[in-house]
Parts: sequence; structure tokens; C-alpha cells
Amino acid sequence: IAGLQEYYCNLCLENSKKINPYILHVLQEVDEDIKKGLEKRITLNIAGNNRLIPVERVTDEDFGILSQILETCPYINGLDVRYNVLSDAGAYYAANLLQTQRYLIYLNLMFNDIGPEGGELIAKALHKNTTLKYLRMTGNKIENKGGMFFASMLQINSSLEKLDLGDCDLGMQNVIAFATVLTQNQAIKGINLNRPILYGEQEESTVHLGHMLKENHWLVELHICKHGIKNCGMQKLCDALYLNRSLRYLDISCNKITRDGMEYLADVLKSNTTLEVLDLSFNRIENAGANCLSETLTSHNRSLKVLSVVSNNIEGEGLVALSQSVKTNPILSNIYIWGNKFDEATCVAYSDLIQMGHLKPNNTDVEPYVVDGHMYLAEVSNGLKKHYYWTPTHRDANSLSSSADFAVVSVGPYF
Repeated sequence: IAGLQEYYCNLCLENSKKINPYILHVLQEVDEDIKKGLEKRITLNIAGNNRLIPVERVTDEDFGILSQILETCPYINGLDVRYNVLSDAGAYYAANLLQTQRYLIYLNLMFNDIGPEGGELIAKALHKNTTLKYLRMTGNKIENKGGMFFASMLQINSSLEKLDLGDCDLGMQNVIAFATVLTQNQAIKGINLNRPILYGEQEESTVHLGHMLKENHWLVELHICKHGIKNCGMQKLCDALYLNRSLRYLDISCNKITRDGMEYLADVLKSNTTLEVLDLSFNRIENAGANCLSETLTSHNRSLKVLSVVSNNIEGEGLVALSQSVKTNPILSNIYIWGNKFDEATCVAYSDLIQMGHLKPNNTDVEPYVVDGHMYLAEVSNGLKKHYYWTPTHRDANSLSSSADFAVVSVGPYF
């Protein structure tokens, strides 16, 4: 093959398909990398939300041609086709690719139009696949039916390490199924079950996930955003965290946790030595909850590295207390506080943290500035979810401080 670009043009001609100029441009860049001797571990980035160049979104027919090319390319081990218009037909080609291309370790299908049938095809293809390490299905509405096929797949597949099924309209049956399967599956290191469609206020998901955390000693990263978790559910999770010694990243953002839930969590953090990243964004812990956390992080815990309390209705007292934790705790290096109620004492406290070197500017989401002799804080675009939906072309998205895209578990240089 003279080059991927030429091969693509020839395949389009043979199959009477229209050439997608965006795919052509990306393949041209890959050809150039290969000529420079950079053919190892290439990720083909054909994301439909790229705004640096003109984008013609990838269709099912485009993906069919593309999958034929990838079958012959052992040096391409990552494929990113997020934010395109792939449907269940596209999922058919993706499933075939997973069965034939034995070098692909990363596949990102985030926010396409794949439904339950497409989810079934991809899940079944993973029964025999032994190379894929990271799959993102985020935002594809595979629903309860498709989710059950992925849960069944985890009973068979022993190579997949990271699975993202956030915003997939999963149901309570799915949450129970995944919690049950993960008591046995030892391969999965990170899973995202954000925003299932739950009915009722009984916090059933936390019962099953809590049981899983007691039994599972391999899971490193868990995202359970928008599960409707209240203080009772938080207590169940904390009961499990006393016994869990593997989890390093817990995302419980966008729930209904208040000060009482923080008392349970603060008590866990006194003895837990594995949890490194804690995302509490968009709850309502207020000053009392912040003070509970601060007391533990100041006097007891020396394992937590990253804390996000964005938009938690915390006022000056609680924010200043957390700043003292950063000052006295040498391990706590990242804190995100935007969306709370800043007073001047807060602004001065975080300005001092940055100026004295206790808090690096890239490790927080605020930046101090002075107007008429008064200190204020401005928002900057750092944060745990900074690169969750998009990835910069200059590849600085790997640090723990900038991405919730399964940042703790790494399976490749860029994912």
C-alpha cells in the first residue's frame, strides 16, 4: 500500500462511495507520521467536534470504508470517532473491526446515534476480543436492553480495563447487573455508570454498588454521577469504603449529598489510605460539610491528592478551612472550588496559597486578581472534567489535574 490516503481513495472508488475530505485529511497526517518513522501506537482522531479544521461528520458508509483500512494497519491502536453520526449500521462495522483488527486497544464511539441493537453487536464482538482495553460508549442510547449485553460481556471478557457507559439511558436492572458482575470480574479497573434512568427515591443503586465495593478488590475508578444519592446512600457507600482497598478515584458529583453525608465520608477518610481523587461537585455540603472534610484532611488523611467541591453552596468559613487543609497537608495538591460563595477572606486565602507555592496555578480552577486594593478570584478552565468531552491536539490532557477521562488508569500514551 503506497499510503493510507491513496488506499482510502481507491476503496471509495471501488465501492462507488463519496470521499469524505475530513477522513482524507486525517489519513494524510498519519501518512506523514509514518514517513517520519512515527508509525508506532498511532491514534486515529476523527472526532466530529474538532473545530480546528473543516469537519464533515463520519457516516455509517464512511466508517465501513474506514474499517477496511484499519484491518490492514497493525500500527493504529486507537480510534476516536466521537460526535459523528454513526448508527446501528456503524456499530455493525465497529463490531466487525473488533473481531478482525487485533491491535486496537482504544475505541471511542462517544455521542453517536448507536441504539440497543448496535450496543448488542459491539458487546457480543467483545466476547472473543482480547486486545481492546478501553471502550467509550458515552451518550449512545443503548438503554436497558443494550446495557444488559455489556454486563453479560463482562462475565466473559477478561481484557477490557476501562468501560464508559455514562449517559446511555441505562436502567436500574443494568446498575444491579454491573454491580453483580464486578464482584467477579478482575480485569475492569475503571467504569462509568453516570446518569442511569432511575425511578423512585430509595437509592437502590447505592445498596448494590456498596456490596460490589466490599467484594471487589481490583476496581480503581468509579463514576456514579447523577444517581440521586442522598445521605442514606452515602452512608452505604462509606460502609463499603471501610473494607475497600483498591478504589483510588470516586466520582459522586451531581447528587443530593449534604453535611450529614460528609460526616460519614470524613470518618472513612481517617482510615482509608487508597482514595486519591474525590469529586463532590454539584452537591450541597455547605460550610458544615466542608469543615468536616477539612478537619480530616488536616489532621488524619495523607492519601487524598485531588478534591473537587465545585458548586456546593460553601461560604467563606468552609472555603477558608479547606485552604488550611491544602496548606498543612503535603499530599493534597489539587482543589477546585468555583461556584461557591466567595468572600474577601476566601480570595485572600487562595491567593496566599498560590503565591506561597502551596497550590500550583494549574492545580485549581481559580486565579486571584486585585481591583481597587481588594482581592478577587476569577474562574480558569482547569478542573477534573476539563478534557472529558474533548481532547486538545497538543496532548496535554494526561495529567490527573485536567481530565476525568479515567485519568488514574492508563492503558496507552494518550488514553
